[in-house]
Amino acid sequence: MSDTSRRPRKPYRRPQKDPVRILAFEALRAVDERDAYANLVLPPLLRKAREKEGPDTFDGRDAALATELVYGTLRRQGTYDAVIAACVDRPLKDVDPPVLDVLSLGVHQLLGTRIPTHAAVSASVDLARVVLGDGRAKFVNAVLRKVAQHDLDGWLELVAPPYDEDPEEHLAVVHSHPRWVVSALWDSLGGGRAGIEDLLEADNERPEVTLVARPGRATTEELLREEAAVPGRWSPYAVRLTEGGEPGAIEAVRDGRAGVQDEGSQLVALALANAPVEGPDEKWLDGCAGPGGKAALLAALAAERGAVLLASEKQPHRAGLVARALDGNPGPYQVIAADGTRPPWRPGSFDRVLMDVPCTGLGALRRRPEARWRRRPEDLDGFAPLQRGLLRTALESVRVGGVVGYATCSPHLAETRAVVADVLKQFPRTELVDARPLFPDVPALGDGPDVQLWPHVHGTDAMYLAVIRRTG
Repeated sequence: MSDTSRRPRKPYRRPQKDPVRILAFEALRAVDERDAYANLVLPPLLRKAREKEGPDTFDGRDAALATELVYGTLRRQGTYDAVIAACVDRPLKDVDPPVLDVLSLGVHQLLGTRIPTHAAVSASVDLARVVLGDGRAKFVNAVLRKVAQHDLDGWLELVAPPYDEDPEEHLAVVHSHPRWVVSALWDSLGGGRAGIEDLLEADNERPEVTLVARPGRATTEELLREEAAVPGRWSPYAVRLTEGGEPGAIEAVRDGRAGVQDEGSQLVALALANAPVEGPDEKWLDGCAGPGGKAALLAALAAERGAVLLASEKQPHRAGLVARALDGNPGPYQVIAADGTRPPWRPGSFDRVLMDVPCTGLGALRRRPEARWRRRPEDLDGFAPLQRGLLRTALESVRVGGVVGYATCSPHLAETRAVVADVLKQFPRTELVDARPLFPDVPALGDGPDVQLWPHVHGTDAMYLAVIRRTG
């Protein structure tokens, strides 16, 4: 056979080092290896990339793409895992996690963005060569070429069971939530397919950045001068940044006069501040104050009325965050590090108490998409004694005629109504206050007396609030 009959070899092409995709991969590895949260990992990675690559190289579009790749991949991880599982010849648990991260990034580009197919595959294979090596890059290439044979709807037809056969598993795969979370959210909503699908889809949407103008320190008028800023939907102190943006670049946020705070969180603080009390209204308590968003708003509202807020947080480093958030408050306040289940203050010391208890965080899955994959049903058993203990402390800490706000950022019934019902059996001289009038102009608040907010209905995190008055 002559040399001319041989097929010429393709020249070896060096993989392109793509700083955007390398950054996205590093963020996913941190989330996986260190149980980090993307919203905490991504900003320092972006700053480091700007310093290394230069502002002209790593511009706003690069940061936006890196953010979309990370958050989009985490939100749709359940769906993408099902697709990848259909394209590999081994269980996903046998695929090395770094390889799975590269594959997931590639699948998101193929099925969740407008990046052209050839570019998505080529960029992912280049990333694999850089971070995994040539051998694994071939595996990534083979899998992604299989994935590219169908669009997202086509894959969902293949990997999700029909709704009529298994509604919960269908919704879990299509909307990328663990099955137990689908079941819990469905129970909290009270049934109906449309509501649960709307909620799960809302969890997969990127939330707007919402700011709070802390009373006496900043105004919404000042914040509304920012680019793409519009008023909040419900809170008089809220301003939404409709095109994202970097809150740290806003002067009022840098100075601590304003902060980043979901509108649902603002509404809970406002409701507690406006609940009717009998007698004096001078001493307020935030019993689980970290990291300080609600405490800062409560302290500012208290200062306007001549009241004083005590902000208590068990973890010293979180108490430090609370102190930073309250620094510059126009009136007196105090921040302490204390265990809320063994409080250092005397019973009946306060007129108002907010107890926003630790929980599974199922109400904030828009902002922390990785939380849905970390949480387990057994976590509820771990939180239950603490939640009940903190609510008991709150009821012991408020005087007769005062009010307690029990809040969670979870709509799970085991963390909301079940806790309130159990604890109130031990406190017969209490009454549930109808909290709905404390959310003026907010629609669809249910039958009361407690309030459950929803991302798909109110555009907020799924905050829960029960207001309880001591009657004796």
